Amino acid sequence: MTTGHNEKRVIVVNQEVLKNISKAEVLVEALPYMRKFTGTYFVVKYGGQAMVNRELMESVIVDLVLLKYIGVKPVLVHGGGREVSEIMEKLGKKPRFVNGLRVTDDETMEIVEMVLMGKINQNIVSLFNQQGGKAVGFSGRDGEILQARRLEHQPVNGEPGGETADLGRVGEIMQINPALIQTVSDNGYIPVVSSIGADLNGESLNINADHVAGELAVALKAEKLIVLTDVDGIYYLKDGKQEFISSISRGEIKAMVMEGAISGGMIPKVESCLMALEGGVRRTHIIDGRVPHSLILEIFTDAGIGTMVKQ
Repeated sequence: MTTGHNEKRVIVVNQEVLKNISKAEVLVEALPYMRKFTGTYFVVKYGGQAMVNRELMESVIVDLVLLKYIGVKPVLVHGGGREVSEIMEKLGKKPRFVNGLRVTDDETMEIVEMVLMGKINQNIVSLFNQQGGKAVGFSGRDGEILQARRLEHQPVNGEPGGETADLGRVGEIMQINPALIQTVSDNGYIPVVSSIGADLNGESLNINADHVAGELAVALKAEKLIVLTDVDGIYYLKDGKQEFISSISRGEIKAMVMEGAISGGMIPKVESCLMALEGGVRRTHIIDGRVPHSLILEIFTDAGIGTMVKQ
């Protein structure tokens, strides 16, 4: 028996289908971003507590492999300060810091190279291989990627004109040569770069990984710099309460630094974002690397997850 053509058809959808529809909607939401970012470099700085848990590390690696498959050119920069301190203490050597920078004598520099290149870098490359990606590990010394010089004596109390400390083999970047990274990326691999540079005499220097990521993003003319850390992003104090900042301009965040509203370990991360923006990078992000697939959530969803610092 036929029914009137004005009758509406009722479609019964089970829970599994609804779940798959939700997944499809996520992909549709991501499509404009995929189109926009294909062929561009994303520099991702990875370190701190975000690297502690293996499952979370695998989540980050999977996100980067996905980015590579859709045509983005990810470059991973890593530090490893916590692991360096642990090895130093096991060897009976107490870590010492001045203004957040590790005092690095010759023996400490050997430990830094051993941990960053001998352990962390190889471990990250191995994880990429296990997740179906292809990665190549470097130190900043390879191909003269990071050319640096020793950082001048630093004020012990942070105030100019006072007592200073010799940081030893701590470096500041003079020049970045991205040619090797570009060649590796163009041939289908994901570059994994540790924050070790060298001076003109070939001496290894320990460089802050946040600063390396910011400078490298500029040298690669990257679309984005993404700093994976162990906090949600940036907060500010309003009426005695901390409020989360999802988006902030370069000028606004500079003012927060001047006011002392940003301090401690967040300072080098913010400095990294600022140097990238000043060098022409369009967008920078500070996001919580402890959240599974935080990279994908920040890049490919309208809501995002962390703090975006923009021009």
